[in-house]
Amino acid sequence: MSTLADDSRVRSGLRLGLPLAIGAAFAFGMSGAWARGLIDAGWTPGAAVTVRIWVAALVLLIPTVIALRGRWRLLVRNAGIIAAYGLLAVTATQLFYFQAVAVMDVGLALLIEYTAPIAVVLWLWLRRGEKPTGRSILGALIAFAGLFLMLDVLSGRIVDVGGVLWAFGAMVGAATYFILSAKSDTGLPPLVLAGSGLFVGAIGLTVAGLIGVLPIAWNTDDVTYRFGTVPWFVPVLAIGIIATALAYVLGIVSTRLLGSRLASFIALAEVVAALLFGWLLLGQLPNLLQGLGAALVLAGVVVVKLGEPAAAETGDPALAPPGEQFVDALEVQDAPDETGRAGARTGPDHS
Repeated sequence: MSTLADDSRVRSGLRLGLPLAIGAAFAFGMSGAWARGLIDAGWTPGAAVTVRIWVAALVLLIPTVIALRGRWRLLVRNAGIIAAYGLLAVTATQLFYFQAVAVMDVGLALLIEYTAPIAVVLWLWLRRGEKPTGRSILGALIAFAGLFLMLDVLSGRIVDVGGVLWAFGAMVGAATYFILSAKSDTGLPPLVLAGSGLFVGAIGLTVAGLIGVLPIAWNTDDVTYRFGTVPWFVPVLAIGIIATALAYVLGIVSTRLLGSRLASFIALAEVVAALLFGWLLLGQLPNLLQGLGAALVLAGVVVVKLGEPAAAETGDPALAPPGEQFVDALEVQDAPDETGRAGARTGPDHS
């Protein structure tokens, strides 16, 4: 009977987490096409990403305060997690990626960054002893073969070693995003983690711009897309609110429901979304190889899921009672008791 109950709970967790993870991937995926319009209008990539993070941080400021409900001790208690999330999962990922594309092919830099799921699997193996199954390894190979085709990196260009190192730095930041997003023993609701982390990230990017590490230049010219011309603030708000604020919250909630390993592979759908929005907003159609690559990515995600270790063995958050999974993902999992210590509802640690 317990096995049937566990299976039911896992399916319930997947029903909740899967669409949220896909939604996060598609929200993240639209950012590139919107940003490309700004860059073509004279914005630097650094300016586009800095404004993106600031808009998201300001949008989430009030919801973050409300979610805390005056429990500011949560911020103090988790200052290290918030700092790591803001500086690594937000600032480092964005900053290192743009440093990489400054000296190497954009597609190759993105391909290197999207090796983050492999880093997550290796981290869980080393940190928690969760050895990847043969199916997980096969699924990873299939997915990355698809990414290789989708990103069209078969150009034969000489690769800049410094650029590769910057791209691997972005990969570490991306892997950190999945690992920290999955931590449910902190007591931080997703809104608080996303809001405070984005605020720290916005400050980090601003400092990088002020000291000259990240070139920042922008203007208020109209921006042209496939469907027509819009004021500059339209793509800025789209990137900040949908592709960042909403995307980060959905990403954290879904990662807590699915676990960092599965969520990181589902996030590969961001590349599929980027191609889709590139066509919708910029008229950029993928070629036959890229279409084949998209199919391989989806197939790889399915194979990875089939190779997932049993949830009961890994402490998967999907094993929480179905009625509590979504609430626990949105609310504080281990609110402090009267002594200031974490309560009894501490969730599993996915780090």
